[in-house]
Amino acid sequence: MTEIKKVAVIGAGVMGASIAAHVANAGVPVVLLDIVAKDNPNRSAIAEGALEKLLKADPAPFMSKAAAKFVTTGNVEDNLDLLGDCDWIIEAVIERLDVKQALYARIEAARKPGGVVSSNTSTIPLATLVEGLPAGFAESFIITHFFNPPRYMRLLEVVGGEKSKPEALAAVSRFADVMLGKSIVRCKDRPGFIANRLGVYWLQTAVTEAFRSGLDVEEVDAIIGRPMGIPKTGVFGLLDLVGLDLMPHITASLAATLPKDDPFHAANTPVPLVAKLIAEGYTGRKGKGGFYRLNHEKGKLKEAIDLKTGEFRTSRKPELEAVAASGKDLVRLLDHDSTHGRYAWRVLGQTLAYAAALVGDAADEIESIDEAMRLGYNWKFGPFELIDQLGGAWFTAKLEAGGFAVPAMLGVADGRPFYRVHEGRRQALGLDGAYHDLLRPEGVIMLEDIKRAAKPVLRNGSAALWDIGDGVACFEFTTKMNAIDPDTLDLLMRSVHQVAKDYKALVIYNEGSNFSAGANLGLALFAANIAAWSEIENLVAQGQTVYRMLKYAPFPVVGAPSGLALGGGCEILLNCDAVQAHAETYMGLVEVGVGLIPGWGGCKEMLQRWFALGRLPKGPMPPISRVFEIIGMASVAKSAAEAKELLYLKSADGVTMNRYRLLADAKAKALKLAAGYAPPAPQTLNLPGRSAKAALKMAVESLARLGKATRHDVVVSTALADVLSGGDTDMMLPADEDALLKLERANFMRLIRHPDTLARIEHMLTTGKPLRN
Repeated sequence: MTEIKKVAVIGAGVMGASIAAHVANAGVPVVLLDIVAKDNPNRSAIAEGALEKLLKADPAPFMSKAAAKFVTTGNVEDNLDLLGDCDWIIEAVIERLDVKQALYARIEAARKPGGVVSSNTSTIPLATLVEGLPAGFAESFIITHFFNPPRYMRLLEVVGGEKSKPEALAAVSRFADVMLGKSIVRCKDRPGFIANRLGVYWLQTAVTEAFRSGLDVEEVDAIIGRPMGIPKTGVFGLLDLVGLDLMPHITASLAATLPKDDPFHAANTPVPLVAKLIAEGYTGRKGKGGFYRLNHEKGKLKEAIDLKTGEFRTSRKPELEAVAASGKDLVRLLDHDSTHGRYAWRVLGQTLAYAAALVGDAADEIESIDEAMRLGYNWKFGPFELIDQLGGAWFTAKLEAGGFAVPAMLGVADGRPFYRVHEGRRQALGLDGAYHDLLRPEGVIMLEDIKRAAKPVLRNGSAALWDIGDGVACFEFTTKMNAIDPDTLDLLMRSVHQVAKDYKALVIYNEGSNFSAGANLGLALFAANIAAWSEIENLVAQGQTVYRMLKYAPFPVVGAPSGLALGGGCEILLNCDAVQAHAETYMGLVEVGVGLIPGWGGCKEMLQRWFALGRLPKGPMPPISRVFEIIGMASVAKSAAEAKELLYLKSADGVTMNRYRLLADAKAKALKLAAGYAPPAPQTLNLPGRSAKAALKMAVESLARLGKATRHDVVVSTALADVLSGGDTDMMLPADEDALLKLERANFMRLIRHPDTLARIEHMLTTGKPLRN
């Protein structure tokens, strides 16, 4: 078996149904089965109901609701024949061995020869699951442990047994990597595998030490959060997110299966308050709340549980001298002589020591443990990367001074870093005490590797141009949030000239969390506050000029976004010849939220795309109205699939499911376009002018009368209508790109001078939220 073309998921609970949805996101047919519904004439009502819930869920399991067409529902009594042509069957039923093994016997009778079967379990060993089952089944059986929610969590832990065929592991791993976008971590058949074994130990230690130290939940989450590169949910916020009622099941399983001398048992102390919260329906965000709740009787007031009294009180921002005094120096935090400093050390110190003790047990490679925690728990740094930040010798000495056991792996390191760069190659320390190269999977190119071994072709404080081989250059934003400023545009212009001279193609890409949050609003507000209007207009003109240079360059330009691509970050993609987008790309022209309109060609490009679509009713108003709605509502596509529906992306643009494969895919697209490349021909649109503007303005004023649009919304929308209608022209006069860009610039400048726009910009910069004025 070499290729997976159809998948089945048995078990339509939240996890199983969401796995099926993500397979559908890849455009792969998937069968979703569950037990027969009791007292219901529709015997497949459970699976069908699960599909209906998926379509309404938030965050959305489907990247586009259109993906639901790839899901076929049924039940395990009437529809097991649907497994006959499935290449991979995923079991996601209740964590009971007898139930699973009874199901496996039925799957064995129905599956195709060579079809892989896997369990989504993380609590029952693989050897136990296949015990007593036919040898042929055991050869095709593996564990694939997804993390919830499957669409968004990139980690997939894969476990093979003694009898599992290597080709079964390889086929599933390749499919999950390329088609599902997963980072595959191969684990040993140990309780909890890697992420949950270490992650649950970390959470239990943090909770136990919090009670012992007499800290508030807010103090804990502020300490065990951003200072350590951990999401701001911290500990108690994360427990609320995953569900308080889930944790006792996981801890009970680990307690029953881990060796008696495992440090987990010391951390796994009973917490009566948690039992009380669960009994009262406080199971976390999915229930009435958990350690935190919103008090709806007090206007959604955020409250937190008092760990001493067990009663809710108003949540408060903690004062943490230890965090403030340490700045970004983690050693200073862990060494701080205070309750908060000592707590930080006891939690992180024991967690990192446990991680080191897992080498050789849960996994043989430190990079597997680091990847599991980065992607399974969204840590910015893995445990061994954190030890390197602290210094191995310092960490070992502090463990010894505190009376903690020093794991063998720290002795292997003997003060050396766990990671190093040697001759431009990143290496990791192995159990054998030697350093080994960290090799990327086939088809993966990372800019961080190129940057480690080479110097940029061009660089300034806001961007850089890199040679990524085979005649392709890569333009990288390097500012905070990859915001675009005059220096970004200046280097982009220089890069266009450089690539025209020395390269075949250009890729615009970076490895930040977000492709680009758009133009630097802080600079715009500063210029407006000192009435430097000419500087702002120069910036608008500069962006229009540079983006047009990209569009009509003598070589292909491929955008490769991931994460946010908003405002000017979206506009640069609209001006690329093609885009290879990560599936989790969130694109939108959101300028109206700060009282502006797109000024770098976004209006022009969206008009051209919707006029060229050819699927709307005839006449100029349908495409104009659709673009007016998209931009006027600041519509953000919440996936690459949705971006195609809004025409932020073209139908021919590519989508990469695995973030690690994005640059390689974009480079391949650029090279393909470079063969016989010719720039696009300029476009002219016939726009209706005054009549269209009047119609659009009437629509907005009607919304304002209904209270659905604010006073300044009308002002901004009127400016947008002026651009999209072609300005103050007669009926159906042609408007070329120069005319549309001139209209964008004029209306942008009119709005930037408006006090209500400046108020919106300042509010956004201060709070991160839009102002409705």
